[in-house]
Amino acid sequence: MDAFYINDIKSIIRNIKTVMDEKRDYLIELDSVMGDGDLGITMTKAFAAASEEAERSEEKLPGKLLIKAGMLMAKAAPSTMGTLMATGFMRGGKAIAETETIGITELAIFFDAFTNGIMERGKSKPGNKTIIDVLYPVTISLQDAVKNNKNLKDGIADAFNAAQKGLEDSKQMKAEYGRAAYYQDASIGKQDGGATVGFFLLEGFYQYMNFRLE
Repeated sequence: MDAFYINDIKSIIRNIKTVMDEKRDYLIELDSVMGDGDLGITMTKAFAAASEEAERSEEKLPGKLLIKAGMLMAKAAPSTMGTLMATGFMRGGKAIAETETIGITELAIFFDAFTNGIMERGKSKPGNKTIIDVLYPVTISLQDAVKNNKNLKDGIADAFNAAQKGLEDSKQMKAEYGRAAYYQDASIGKQDGGATVGFFLLEGFYQYMNFRLE
C-alpha cells in the first residue's frame, strides 16, 4: 500500500483511540508530575469523539474527515492539549482537504500544517519541551522522505523513529511552556506528557501501517 484511502484514515483514527485508551493511566501518571493529571482523560475523550465520527461519517475525502474529527475533539476535550490536538487535526485536514488519497507527499503536508497549527495556537516552538519536540522532527522526516522518493511505509517508519528520538531528546530539555514551566530546571530529565501524546499519535499511524495491514 502506498496511499491511504478514506477507510484507512477511519481505521487510523480508531487505532489512535485504542493507543490512547491503553495509555490512559500512563498519561495521567506522567501529567501528575508536572501538570494537573488529566491528560489521559483528555486524550481518551478527544479520540473517542474522533473515533465516533469516523464510524458514522459518510465523508469521502480524508482531509475533510480529519477536519470534522478535529472539530469534535475540540468540543469533547476543551482543555489545553485537547484544543491543541484539535487545532492540529483541523489545520492538517484543511491542508489536504481536496485530495482523495494520502500518500507520502500528502502526509508530509498534513503533519507540516498540523505542527505549525499547534505552534501558532500554543505559541510554542521546538526546544520548549512540548509536543512540538516530537512533531517537528516527524515533519522534517516526512519531508525528507518525499525528497528521497521513499514509499509510504518507509516514510512512516522513519517518522516513527524520529518521534522516538524526539521524545527521548525532549527529556533533557527545560520546560518553557505551560504548567510544566513552573518547575524550571527541575523539569530536566523528566518526560513531558504532551511530547508523549505526540509519540502515541505517531504510534497509531505506525501500528496501522505495519501490523493492522499484515
